[in-house]
Amino acid sequence: MFHLKNAAILAIGMGFATGASAQSVTLGSHWPTKDGIVTLRDFRFGSGETLPELRLRYLTLGTPHRNATGHVDNAILLLHGTGGNAQSLLNPIFSDVLFVPGGVLDIQKYFLILPDEIGHGQSSKPSDGMHMHFPAYDYDDMVRADRMMLDEMHVDHLRLIFGTSMGCMQGFVWGETYPDFMDALAPFACLPVEIAGRNRMMRYMAIQDLKLDPAWQNGEYKTEPQDGLRGANEMLLVMGSAPLVAQKQAPTRKDAEKFVDGYLMRTMASMDANDMIYYLNASRNYNPESKLESIKAPVLWINSADDYINPPELGIAEKMVKRIAHGKFILLPISDQTRGHGTHTAAVVWKDYLAEFMKATEPKP
Repeated sequence: MFHLKNAAILAIGMGFATGASAQSVTLGSHWPTKDGIVTLRDFRFGSGETLPELRLRYLTLGTPHRNATGHVDNAILLLHGTGGNAQSLLNPIFSDVLFVPGGVLDIQKYFLILPDEIGHGQSSKPSDGMHMHFPAYDYDDMVRADRMMLDEMHVDHLRLIFGTSMGCMQGFVWGETYPDFMDALAPFACLPVEIAGRNRMMRYMAIQDLKLDPAWQNGEYKTEPQDGLRGANEMLLVMGSAPLVAQKQAPTRKDAEKFVDGYLMRTMASMDANDMIYYLNASRNYNPESKLESIKAPVLWINSADDYINPPELGIAEKMVKRIAHGKFILLPISDQTRGHGTHTAAVVWKDYLAEFMKATEPKP
């Protein structure tokens, strides 16, 4: 029998966004989060476009602490993946491992900040009304907006930036753009190079699935373009897939087909086509490769060997990490615990590495 628990585990292995597909099959979070909104006036995007008001929503856990010089010394920024939101890293397989008393990211010790990035969650996005007239944001815009959000929150330094997938890529941008703003960086499940090859092909095909659906109407649809959404979500399912996980959790034809039907029912019910086009295309000009030497903070970079989006056979990570002054790259071998691209959220697999890293980067008094 294909239980809900199995569906949640399989979704982690097959979901492109951090928790995007898994979140819908898990129960609500029990963590005492505080909800916040920052409004940035006349925000100018890298494209030259502006918004009179850019709304950024975030969640926090814990309490900020200031050191003897008055600077915040315990803030941790947690960055979600493409299509996710601030709730994504409240997933129990992440939060229940890390946030607990004595955990690596113990909320009694650290002040955790989980934003909805531009175009995601309750932050400003195309589906709010502007549709395809919304500014063409990118990862640089996201990082700059988050920095401005932290200024509004009076957080002047970060103990750690931890990012998964899209958040991983933002982590590299953070390290290059604001090299003195953090004590440490933990980018999980990405590569610090231009999105090209199969990765861009898959993103482009998903975008085209949406745009070529006649019902899309250049983004001015009255009801969601179902054929385009189905094709795009099917592509994302493949992108985030992990064959061993899928085989174990859906060992029969009936189980496999049932999972696909359930996955599409959940994702298509909650996704907006224009929002999807924008967040898939936000990586179009991402390419931190040329400035890797400018990263000052220690970096713990972890990928999984069964990650279809960032396949280890490319050999990119091993080459690029040599250009990061204090960088360490770990490739997790495939095991019963890894979940493909979704391993970034399965904290039990890599928590010991993060614990060692946090201890090693503890600021000296």
